[in-house]
Amino acid sequence: MITRFAPSPTGPLHLGHAYAAILAHDMARAAGGRFLLRIEDIDRQRSKPEWEAQLIEDLRWLGLAWDGPVMRQSDRLNIYRQTLEKLWQSGLLYRCDCTRRDIEQAAAAPQEGAPLGPDGIVYPGTCRVRGAPRPGEALPDAALRLRMDRAATHCHFTEICDPHRGKHAITPQEMTERVGDIVLARREMGTSYHLAVVLDDAAQGVTHVTRGADLFEATAIHVTLQHLLELPTPSYCHHRLIRDETGKRLAKRDDARALAKYRSEGATPADIRRMVGL
Repeated sequence: MITRFAPSPTGPLHLGHAYAAILAHDMARAAGGRFLLRIEDIDRQRSKPEWEAQLIEDLRWLGLAWDGPVMRQSDRLNIYRQTLEKLWQSGLLYRCDCTRRDIEQAAAAPQEGAPLGPDGIVYPGTCRVRGAPRPGEALPDAALRLRMDRAATHCHFTEICDPHRGKHAITPQEMTERVGDIVLARREMGTSYHLAVVLDDAAQGVTHVTRGADLFEATAIHVTLQHLLELPTPSYCHHRLIRDETGKRLAKRDDARALAKYRSEGATPADIRRMVGL
């Protein structure tokens, strides 16, 4: 068994991060497996070395140890680009110049409102034809979307485990209608979360992914990409989210629940485990 914790160094770790990291760590250790650490720092504007240093310090304070070197997405941009090049030349990607406002205006049906998917409003396909690659055209530094209608047909169906319905097969038509043409590369970033996480999990040999229930719908995207790119599919476990007293899930801006604050107030790692119900 190989699990991983993959935080972004864009702010302090909070109780929700502690819960996710401890679950992945303890799951691997209980099975005699390996626990890996990956730094998801593709957002070069928001990622800061000081946040990375603090999150590593916080994890060590929690008593978590990882196996092998830390993987950083910023070291793998060439890997992401090589994959994008293949998809671009295969006609599975297209350039998208739409703004968020453009998408909202194009997608909204006055009588129903815009359909929502894992990434927000399901993209209406405005640039699907005009942004298609011409023969021999180089990969542009632009937002690139996946032709889900073509990509999903490589999978026949995408099977994920729904906590309420058990194993559930999502057909290519459902992926096209419910998810739409997702972004696989953002301008000046060189990749996207969906592409990077799939390639990184495969590179690290991750066998079990523990992630929050808020990412459940994104799992269908990742399984589809794994089929398309002929990569292994890990087992996915979607755990509960840590919420505040009002029921709102914690975010990095929620500094009041930052691990560093609890540490400064004298909390112990055992206290943190109790706070998150472990």
